[in-house]
Amino acid sequence: MKKIKITVSVLLVAAVVIAAGFSFIPDENYVYTPACDYSKITAMENDVNAALEAAEAAATQPVKTASSALGYVLITDYVSNDGTADVADAIQAVIDANPNRTIYFPDGIYLIGKPICTPADPTKSVDLQLSNYAVIRAAESWSSDEAMVRLGGKDEKNDTHTVGSNYSLTGGIIDGSGKADGISIDSGRETAIRNVSVKHTPVGIRIKYGANSGSSDADLSDINIIGTGGTDSVGIYIEGYDNTVTNVRIGNVFTGVHLKSSSNSLRNVHPLYYSDYTDYENSCGFLDEGGSNIYDFCYSDQFCIGFRTMGNVSSIFDNCFCFWYSASGGREIAFRSDGKFNSVVTNFRTGFRDDTNNSVLVAGETGGYGLFDNLLTGNVSDKAHIPYKENTLIFMLRNIFI
Repeated sequence: MKKIKITVSVLLVAAVVIAAGFSFIPDENYVYTPACDYSKITAMENDVNAALEAAEAAATQPVKTASSALGYVLITDYVSNDGTADVADAIQAVIDANPNRTIYFPDGIYLIGKPICTPADPTKSVDLQLSNYAVIRAAESWSSDEAMVRLGGKDEKNDTHTVGSNYSLTGGIIDGSGKADGISIDSGRETAIRNVSVKHTPVGIRIKYGANSGSSDADLSDINIIGTGGTDSVGIYIEGYDNTVTNVRIGNVFTGVHLKSSSNSLRNVHPLYYSDYTDYENSCGFLDEGGSNIYDFCYSDQFCIGFRTMGNVSSIFDNCFCFWYSASGGREIAFRSDGKFNSVVTNFRTGFRDDTNNSVLVAGETGGYGLFDNLLTGNVSDKAHIPYKENTLIFMLRNIFI
């Protein structure tokens, strides 16, 4: 500290002298007389030293984190985040004791051996926020069939009028350790999952049958999901109605997105297959059982079947495409309808390889009213889609006789 004070003094003297300049007395000896007020230098030196001492004192005080400054509940005040012990019960206790609060998880590993549940009742709900490198990880002892994080997993309620109905899970990493499902939305409405990375899970995200006569009204956005690669691995599984899925990338799964329900909107969803090709002919980017769903800019990558509809359901596909970069599978199907093909497909692009057996459409039954409008495709070995291609003679004749 003395060295700092001496240096400061020297610098201040130099600065004042330069700033003040010299006054010259025009006498016969031409002597320089510096016009310098040393009391000012001393005062400035004292001010600087006081500021340095204040800074040193402040450095010894605890830093107020952003989470506490915002009034959040800091989970590490109650549980360990070093990944050495199961903290599921401790996290659940914090959730139960803090209704209508935001609970913040700093970077670290939070090991859990059973699911943690947030309340669906708006008067008891909480919002979970994880920092970018906060990891909730399934312990080796995991044995539950339920997801690791169950939003609305307790105190079921169908209430959008009460403050607290729109809770969420935001940020961080949910690591299933190859054995646990990631996140589920069990009850409530207006639930959101965003900016989350889900790793090593048989099922990444599941939206269960909703509280409002089946409607769950959930929103998923900006999510990355990595599965386990097995034939039971699914990126997103949706049973409830009226959900939105936006900006999602999915990898190492057998089925990218499985919709059992209707009235869902998907935009910019990209599942990618890179598993071991076991039962490859049934792998699927998008599986639609419910119908009346809307797909915009959805991209199936390397699955044997890009888009598959069950029964005679009808959905809308716009600006979607399929791509195959490897011939390992041996078969490429852009659309497969297990019954009649009744969907509307516009501005669709296929990226077939020239060295494989490929089809734009495989329909289980003939006579459907579906159509392809503005289809962009290369070499196609199967022409079964032609009757459904708009503005062709066979398409017009088909419409006459349907």
